[in-house]
Amino acid sequence: MRLLLAPLALSLSLLLQATPASAADRITGQPFTTRSEVIAPSAMAATSHPLATQIALDVMKAGGTAVDAAIAANAALGLMEPTGNGIGGDLFAIVWDPKTQKLHGYNGHGRSPANLSLQWFIDKGYQDIPQRGPLPVSVPGAVAGWFDLHERFGRLPMRQVLQPTIDYARGGHPVHETIAYYWERSVPALAQYPGFVEQFTLDGRAPRKGEMWKSPWLANTLETIARRGRDGFYKGEVAKTIADYVQAQGGFLSMEDLAEHRGEWVDPVSTNYRGYDVWELPPSGQGIAALQILNILEGYDLKSYGFGSFEHVHLFTEAKKLAFEDRARWYADPEFAPAPVAELISKDYAAERRALINPQRAARTVEAGNPRLNEGDTIYLTTADSSGMMVSLIQSNYRGMGSGMTPPGLGFILQNRGEMFVLKEGHPNSFAPRKRPFHTIIPAFITRDGKPWVSFGLMGGAMQPQGHAQIVINMVDFGMNLQEAGDAPRIHHDGSTEPTGQALQMTDGGVIELETGYPYETVRALMNAGHTVKFANGPFGGYQAIARDHEQGVYIGASESRKDGQAAGY
Repeated sequence: MRLLLAPLALSLSLLLQATPASAADRITGQPFTTRSEVIAPSAMAATSHPLATQIALDVMKAGGTAVDAAIAANAALGLMEPTGNGIGGDLFAIVWDPKTQKLHGYNGHGRSPANLSLQWFIDKGYQDIPQRGPLPVSVPGAVAGWFDLHERFGRLPMRQVLQPTIDYARGGHPVHETIAYYWERSVPALAQYPGFVEQFTLDGRAPRKGEMWKSPWLANTLETIARRGRDGFYKGEVAKTIADYVQAQGGFLSMEDLAEHRGEWVDPVSTNYRGYDVWELPPSGQGIAALQILNILEGYDLKSYGFGSFEHVHLFTEAKKLAFEDRARWYADPEFAPAPVAELISKDYAAERRALINPQRAARTVEAGNPRLNEGDTIYLTTADSSGMMVSLIQSNYRGMGSGMTPPGLGFILQNRGEMFVLKEGHPNSFAPRKRPFHTIIPAFITRDGKPWVSFGLMGGAMQPQGHAQIVINMVDFGMNLQEAGDAPRIHHDGSTEPTGQALQMTDGGVIELETGYPYETVRALMNAGHTVKFANGPFGGYQAIARDHEQGVYIGASESRKDGQAAGY
């Protein structure tokens, strides 16, 4: 009997080893869900760091608006998660204003230096703008974004909004696990730049999980901003320190570039997906790619195919390829090359693009459409207050911890967004002075019947519009709740033509990267259809969301299980 049981025991052991372990056996909801949604009656905040979430709630408890809370959380994340954001980067936001009963969009996108030209790069033999160093530095737009948002929708004094971060910067905070991981990876690449080691390491290394981190330099900078307003950043000593440092490293950013910066209020654009209005900001960002993907997929009965099926993954991937080819062709600074936005997100154009999809075969290359004729690293947060105001805000330094340019004594790193320009004459996104590069970070919002439903975002470079579309599909087509929609395993397609560098066209169909959770039958079917399929660790983004339940009069919050975040309310 013992001999007969031995092979069975061995087989069971091997089975257990081969089966992915789950965190827990939940009695409700989808088996992949990490936790239940958070529900609260008065206010909600969802950020990528628990301390930032608590700061946002404290600000609203003190009488601040959702915008005050979002600014406070963003400032805190610049200190606590410098691997993803900081005041050296840009900011975009969508605000639901309960007074006007409408959405307001904000583009806080900085421009290239006035004294740098495309010809300079060509003469120097550059094929791409470097990832790091002084050349990819563009004007940071975040601080101006804080004040523009605060001027229209804030209530508390900016000093009060920034004080929690100032206190943590001086007193210290413990570094969280995922942040420590990315911080450690950034140090070898950025340690070569003056100012980085002094201001962003402990004895030359990244802080470890649980270690206390202080930044008296950032505390001083935020105090200057709180005292002098936006001029405390874009003019005076801070601006001089930034410009002098960048130019000393061989860059071109000047005090005049900083002083001339202005963000802009823009009208969000939308498409209706099966009765839900999904809102994004128009270019210079990539938000409308999510709308294009949804428009194409609306022509398929995804619900009947089921989540994780071959049809679900294949059709999504092919729709993404088509949208991203247009992204590479059309998305750029609208002041230099206005994109035909209305045509790109129209249903008629989506139908034309949908007709190009082979339901059984992967496309190796696709062409950008003509809608005029037919037509590393980011944080996302969302807040909602007792008045009904909801804020969808995203902010970033771009790749890794940014350019590595760390001006002395200021406590932040300048972004490397300029890397996103194309160094080719005639392309909509080609480099030019005082121009905004193509931008990846995008906030999102969903309304239904004219009422706010979900404020959400999913950071992570080219993953963002893919992630936005997947969140909508998960909720609308597959019936998932707010937390399930974010926890569900994601699809990431890589290899499309990019609106950067030399904008070289995809010729091999790219690669589908899948998270754990997709059945082997789906993977096999995708490979048989001509897709290259890989499993990857890390490119799937980070998600936060807040939903409004109008019937019950409550907010529902969700936060990303792949990051260190938290949704909480009161």
